[in-house]
Amino acid sequence: MKTRILTAVIALPILIASIILPSYFPETVWIFVVIAVLALAAGLFEFYSLTKKLELKADAGFAYLGAAALTVAFVFDAPAKSPDLLIATIAAFVIAVLVSQTFRFQADFSKMLTGVGVTIVGVLYVAFLGGFLISTRLGFEIHPYLSTHLLGYFFLVIMGADTGAYFAGKALGKHKLVPKISPGKTVEGLIGGLVAAGGFAALATFWFFPELPYKWSVPLAMIMAAVSVLGDLAESAMKRGSGAKDAANILPGHGGLLDRLDSLLFNAPILYYFARFYF
Repeated sequence: MKTRILTAVIALPILIASIILPSYFPETVWIFVVIAVLALAAGLFEFYSLTKKLELKADAGFAYLGAAALTVAFVFDAPAKSPDLLIATIAAFVIAVLVSQTFRFQADFSKMLTGVGVTIVGVLYVAFLGGFLISTRLGFEIHPYLSTHLLGYFFLVIMGADTGAYFAGKALGKHKLVPKISPGKTVEGLIGGLVAAGGFAALATFWFFPELPYKWSVPLAMIMAAVSVLGDLAESAMKRGSGAKDAANILPGHGGLLDRLDSLLFNAPILYYFARFYF
């Protein structure tokens, strides 16, 4: 517990600074982008480390090239400004993987389907879903402070929900949520996370994000909290399948970066497209 708190004390100020500083110094907008890219790269590495334990024969090197191409697309906010470019990038990556793996597995085609599958899924799971956070940072600058407010709301809600679920589960947890996937998760923890998410969303609206009224911020936060649990469960299932407790040990007390990214990845496109349609 102490290690977990210490890691948060060190990491959170860096994350908060990367979100807030561009409001005062626009040139610092790239700090968040660099942090996001490094985190996603580490998460992708951890994903392929899990697949390696099962000898699924992913082509990690080729995957990093695809992830880099998608990252460039998100930097230029392709989902809004050039959706055809984003779709074309994904299509080109899928075709390139299929062609390259056709030649890679000439000696033994029995592993080709799993190799192709995990190579593509890893990039879509980490780089594609996570890329929406990059576009959220860079794609809403036409509205003063909107990117900062969106990301502030996003991380406050997600981390608040995680904290609420953790303490509610510790204090009140009796009914297991999905014990075969994540034995530590409880129904009481889920409820605590939903309540905490709604509370932190209301705080965000009151404190710094009046553009997002309570009637939208609170329901959106509760949806995100529920989706966070699904993201966590999906990653837990992957770890169980590979026989790993944590994706890695990069963050003391928290496991790997993928263990921290799981809930963010599922929610990044939700926040992005909500903001696109609402603002």
